Amino acid sequence: MSEAPIPPHTPRRRRGAGAITLGDVARLAGVSPITASRALNTPEQVAKETLERVRDAVSRTGYVPNRMAGGLASSRSRLVAAVVPTIAGPVFMEMVQSLTHELDAAGYQLMLGQSGYTASREDALLDAIIGRRPDGIVLTGIMHSAEGRKRLLASGIPVVETWDLTPTPIDMLVGFSHTDAAAAVVRHLHAKGRTHLALLSGDDERAERRNRGFIAEARALGLTAEIPVMRVPAPTTLRSGRQGLAQLLARSPEVDGVFCSSDLLALGVLTEAAARGLAVPERLSVVGFGDLAFAGDTHPALSTVRIDGTGIGCQAARFIVERAAGRAVADKVIDLGFQVIERGSS
Repeated sequence: MSEAPIPPHTPRRRRGAGAITLGDVARLAGVSPITASRALNTPEQVAKETLERVRDAVSRTGYVPNRMAGGLASSRSRLVAAVVPTIAGPVFMEMVQSLTHELDAAGYQLMLGQSGYTASREDALLDAIIGRRPDGIVLTGIMHSAEGRKRLLASGIPVVETWDLTPTPIDMLVGFSHTDAAAAVVRHLHAKGRTHLALLSGDDERAERRNRGFIAEARALGLTAEIPVMRVPAPTTLRSGRQGLAQLLARSPEVDGVFCSSDLLALGVLTEAAARGLAVPERLSVVGFGDLAFAGDTHPALSTVRIDGTGIGCQAARFIVERAAGRAVADKVIDLGFQVIERGSS
């Protein structure tokens, strides 16, 4: 049922504010503010003619609804925040894309934040995110400061940690074991007859966990030679891969197998090995991490560890949607595992 129209007029901006308001849209459409609000938030409750007038007024004024204000009234913001260390490298983008797609299908929007690789930067970002009261927060990793963890627990906002495993998550978790992934790479290289292994690694905490798992498994298999570890700043690059291999060989020329903490590092290793005339895999086996799109197209094709980024994003979205709807989540920790992909470089 449409209401009697209020004579429309061109809205005037409020003095000192400059923003078009819902009241301006309502006056231009010739309806009450509450009807304009219904047309924007629950259009099925508004007559077609009224809906068209409101939408026309929105189009003419450029009005953008204040979702924060609407969320306060309904206790739902329809916004989910995700925090990743970096968007410079593509390793997290598969997760972000699937998270965006799944949330959009459920009527949510994704806000993406870049934390870098330091806890202090993540804490500052979390403060800003929590203050906006999203319906959920998706974090990369499990290593947060004590203060950040306390704030997340106190907020009551559903939290999903990703790309890792722990028996004590803040709330929910979907990921894989970095330690197990590294151990699987050692077994792969050992099966290929490699006895002088090395690590080329970013200096972030998740890569360090893989390093420890790699060294422990090598010792368990009876590989007694020292395992050199060359660390480079995260996020890692092709250039740091080239430089890292050069430094590794200068330090330990007998190295015959290298596990890199990213595919970009591994690509740098392949490039430097080719420049030095080192045959891969005959002289040097190389394994990356991430299975990025280019991994199968290098020469030789890159062996690597595949992570199901799409699955991580989809499951994280399902966790958030379920909790935002007030439904309990039975299995709060999901291990999606990993896969060692053997190609020509090993």
